[in-house]
Amino acid sequence: MARDPGDLYQVSPDAPEFDDVPMLYYLDGFIDAGGAGRLLTAHLLGALEHTEVARFDVDSLIDYRSRRPVMTFAKDHWEHYDAPEISVSLLHDETGTPFLLLNGPEPDHDWNSFISALLSLATTLKVKLAVGFHGIPMGVPHTRPLGVTAHATRTDLVEGYRPLVDRLQVPGSAAALLELRMGEDERAAIGFAVHVPHYLAQAAYPAAAVTLLESVQRATGLTLPSDALREAAHRTDLEIARQVEGSDEVSEVVQALEQQYDAFA
Repeated sequence: MARDPGDLYQVSPDAPEFDDVPMLYYLDGFIDAGGAGRLLTAHLLGALEHTEVARFDVDSLIDYRSRRPVMTFAKDHWEHYDAPEISVSLLHDETGTPFLLLNGPEPDHDWNSFISALLSLATTLKVKLAVGFHGIPMGVPHTRPLGVTAHATRTDLVEGYRPLVDRLQVPGSAAALLELRMGEDERAAIGFAVHVPHYLAQAAYPAAAVTLLESVQRATGLTLPSDALREAAHRTDLEIARQVEGSDEVSEVVQALEQQYDAFA
C-alpha cells in the first residue's frame, strides 16, 4: 500500500503562514565537487538566524548501515549521538525577506514517496520557486571565471545561461527528481551546477560556493550575505596559487586548461 506523503513529515506547530516563498534545497549524497553546495548551505545557516518549520521522518528514508551516524565516546561512556536530519528551516535575507532552506542527507530509498511528500509540503508552505545547487567537476582552470550549468522547469528561468550539452544520461538524484516532478506539476524549479576544476573537486573550494550564491540571488531576488564566504574563497585561492607555483607539473596542467578555456570562450 502506498504511503500517505503527509506521514513522512511534520510541520512545526508555530510555523508562520507564507505567501509565495522561495525554497532553496541541498541534499548531501550526490555529486558535489568542491563541496560547493555543502559550503553554501553551511554558510547560510551560519550567517543567518534560522528556525525549523518542518522535519522529515529520517528513519523511513535513511540506510543507517551504509551511512553510519557519528557517535562520541568519552572515556567510559557514550556522550553524544549525531542524529541525521532532513528538515526545512526558515531564514530571512539581509532585507528581511523570508525564504526556506531544505537540508539533510539524500534519502537512500523511497524517493517517490519522499518527492510526493516534498510536493505536498511545498503546497502547504506556498513555495513559489524551488532552487537546488551543487558542484560538478570540469576540465577548467581555477584562474578563469567559473561556469554554471542551469536547468529549470521553464525556459524563461534559465535565460542568460549557456547550455553545456544537448542531451545526456547521468545517474539520478533525489534533487533532480524533485525538479522533474515539479515541472510535471507545472511548478517553478531551477537548479544550478557550478563547474569546479577537476583537480580541486575533492577539496573544499569556497569560490564555487560564491558562484552558486550569486546564481541563487539572481534567480530569487534575495540579498544574501557573502563576506565570510568570499574571504574563505580568497584565502583558498592564495593557497592554491602557492601550490601551483611550487609544482611545474601542476602549472603545466593549469596552463593547458587555460589555453583550452580561452579558445572555447
